[in-house]
Amino acid sequence: MSVKVEDRPIEQVREQVIDQLIYNYSHGIISVDAFERRLDKAMDASNNEALLALVEDLTLNTDQQYKAEKQSQFTPHYSAQQNSDDDFTLRSILGSNERSGQWVVPKNIYLSNFMGSVVLDFTDAIFAHQNVTIHVNCIFGSDEIYVPEHVNVVSKMFCILSSLENKSVSLNKRQGPTIHIEGRAVLGSVEVKIKRTIKEKFISFANELKTQLGAGNNRQ
Repeated sequence: MSVKVEDRPIEQVREQVIDQLIYNYSHGIISVDAFERRLDKAMDASNNEALLALVEDLTLNTDQQYKAEKQSQFTPHYSAQQNSDDDFTLRSILGSNERSGQWVVPKNIYLSNFMGSVVLDFTDAIFAHQNVTIHVNCIFGSDEIYVPEHVNVVSKMFCILSSLENKSVSLNKRQGPTIHIEGRAVLGSVEVKIKRTIKEKFISFANELKTQLGAGNNRQ
């Protein structure tokens, strides 16, 4: 016997509905305007019945290929076999410093910032450890930390006339590594955020699938 709709976890239903919207849009069943309008409603819906009503007229259901594509797009780059240094230091004194692109994340990262700016970007990074610690020493400076959607962020910062903002989001945290942020900020700022909103990532993923399907049809 299946579980009643109203008794199912809403985030599970929301994920199912968003998957079906993406899949049907990528196959040309609904227009881009309809897809984005329904996606907005799916992300804001507060009950399961409203969520399921958004896809009640859509007949296509996701397949294994879709699930594999989604797994590839929406999980962090993680490999226990990757080699990485145990420690890494990023310094900025009256200047700026940035670490971005595809890089192997060490277990400990030290950010030393005096009257400068530091950018630490994990968006395309390869995680070699389940737990990563960022040791922050920010004095009269600003630190920006970009994280993927699936990465947990735990903060233990000590701030003196400073600010710490965590604007990260997460999908399926159970599979993602955890970043621990600790240390101090004096008359400075530390901000944790993502480069793209989750809506932007859903739309980008849907468009990639649509392009792939179009290319496949052209080859036939």
